[in-house]
Amino acid sequence: MPAQVTAHGGLADFNALPQDDAEQALRTCCRSRSWARRIAAHRPYPDLEALLAASDEAAYDLTPVDIAEALTGEDLALPQAAAYAAAITALVAAHSAYQTRFGHPFVICLDDIAPGEALDHLLAGLRTRLGNDPVHERELAAEELRRLARGRLARMTLRETGRETGINSPYVPV
Repeated sequence: MPAQVTAHGGLADFNALPQDDAEQALRTCCRSRSWARRIAAHRPYPDLEALLAASDEAAYDLTPVDIAEALTGEDLALPQAAAYAAAITALVAAHSAYQTRFGHPFVICLDDIAPGEALDHLLAGLRTRLGNDPVHERELAAEELRRLARGRLARMTLRETGRETGINSPYVPV
């Protein structure tokens, strides 16, 4: 079993992981192997800001193949407060239409959205982005992947260390 980023060291533990274990941990943030390889290869990072900057740079450099790989690992994220059957039905239907149109799951980062507004934001995003052309939508999906990876990476390295990341995650994958 690979080493885990522990609550005791956070970034220090991440910096100390063997290359393969670091890549595996990073792939929980973004499923692109090239992104994970690049982030792991440039360790150690002196602080979270340097790690997040490296994450952004690597995300901006993803090729279309890398983006496709990252998207295949994503699931539709339902806000935790999504209790209304009609809203969930609308969300699932819109997501199905999105996947049929674009060939990959819808991704959107809800880190900066209040939990009570997440479902509305998710539905509005889906409905709006369904009208995009495939090239523009792939660009938007890549940007959302970058934002998702950034938030996941911050949470992974600071998990349970008592430090506040300033990044909320009001959604759960389904």
